[in-house]
Amino acid sequence: MSAPVVTRFAPSPTGFLHIGGARTALFNWLYARGRGGKFLLRIEDTDRARSTPEATAAILQGMAWLGLDHDGDIVSQFDNAPRHAEVALDLLAQGKAYKCFATQDEITAFREAARAEGRSTLYHSPWRDAAPDTHPDAPYVVRIKAPQSGETVIRDQVQGDVTIRNDQLDDMVLLRSDGTPVYMLAVVVDDHDMGVTHVVRGDDHLNNAARQMMIYNAMGWDVPVWAHIPLIHGPDGKKLSKRHGALGAQEYQAMGYPAAGMRNYLARLGWSHGDDEFFTDAQAQEWFDLSGIRKSPAQFDLKKLENICGQHIAVTDDAALRRETEEYLQAAGEPAFSAAQSSAFEAALYCLKERAKTFPELVEKAHFALASRPIEPDEKAAKNLDTVSRGILTELTPHLQNASWDRETLEEVLNGFAAAKDTKFGKLAGPLRAALAGRAVTPSVFDMMLVLGRDETLARLTEASA
Repeated sequence: MSAPVVTRFAPSPTGFLHIGGARTALFNWLYARGRGGKFLLRIEDTDRARSTPEATAAILQGMAWLGLDHDGDIVSQFDNAPRHAEVALDLLAQGKAYKCFATQDEITAFREAARAEGRSTLYHSPWRDAAPDTHPDAPYVVRIKAPQSGETVIRDQVQGDVTIRNDQLDDMVLLRSDGTPVYMLAVVVDDHDMGVTHVVRGDDHLNNAARQMMIYNAMGWDVPVWAHIPLIHGPDGKKLSKRHGALGAQEYQAMGYPAAGMRNYLARLGWSHGDDEFFTDAQAQEWFDLSGIRKSPAQFDLKKLENICGQHIAVTDDAALRRETEEYLQAAGEPAFSAAQSSAFEAALYCLKERAKTFPELVEKAHFALASRPIEPDEKAAKNLDTVSRGILTELTPHLQNASWDRETLEEVLNGFAAAKDTKFGKLAGPLRAALAGRAVTPSVFDMMLVLGRDETLARLTEASA
């Protein structure tokens, strides 16, 4: 029986959860959840100058919005520093690492001379095999003894086998001269101690894998399965950056994209399952596999995102859709619905949700249900409320007062009234839209009347015709 899958997401808390990070978290979440494994969260907060509690909070909020729940407690990399140092000292005791007393000036001088002579600038410390009795009483770093011959093969599930000559690897520093562990050591120790079986991360970390494998091998630990995923590019083919627009997960929430649509779209950025574009979380968890990830960078496309989001809005349960719209309003700093508006909005969703791609569009289409009297028509709608039109509405109102309030009856009454006036229903629709919604473009007149109910419909028609 194979060991359970354990993946992790390990962001640095130096800013918000950007889209590239969100997709990395999603891939790890999908892979673990689809296999009954664990998805862990580690905050890589070793850079104390740049790590902030606000950034950590933003990352957690972004993950919460995306619905990417993690297992167990959040691990702080900084808190594990004593354990990281312990591993470095263990390697030192085993003779697999050494104390290097070279000063920064000596290392710089070595590299400058190598550059001038056209040699490799890879630093070769004279202290690697120095006898302990030659050690001075001076500050030192602890370096790992890199293999000096042969090759290291990174067996990557996305990139394929990547071979690096060992003579291209330096004796990496493990502990700085002040005794603090470096990031490369911390990552390996944390991944090992957390039982991580699969490291799924951006391909900008691919070269790190060979150096990190030195630590795994020196400690006799199992090397995890590597999967280095391509970065996300903007529509111009360049690495996604601030110039391409909003980057934080929470910004997309505030712009009104549903979380399910964002998950679906991000899953399709660089991964595919046949020609499937639209799918549920359950399908994504069942289908997601590392073999479906492409090597080439994916392009972020807002139009595709909107189309996928529109499809998710259309199939979402009305009560859930109302709740998520209200969460969007809060995230965007928009006024919250009153209790009456919340109820009216949910009642209207059946005739709105197949025509909206984002929550702002949905709220705009629901204007008729959210507005309260007096209804102020916009410029286009006002043109449909001239003297003749108001007169028609005055005549129509009594026909509706005693009508059964169902779609079939309302269609009969309005079409019959239009026929009696020797006109088509289309001629009535403009004034009715203006009276009921104050807009020239609205959902169906019949849907609006059913959502508003008899009393509110008649009150709006009476006000508009006055």
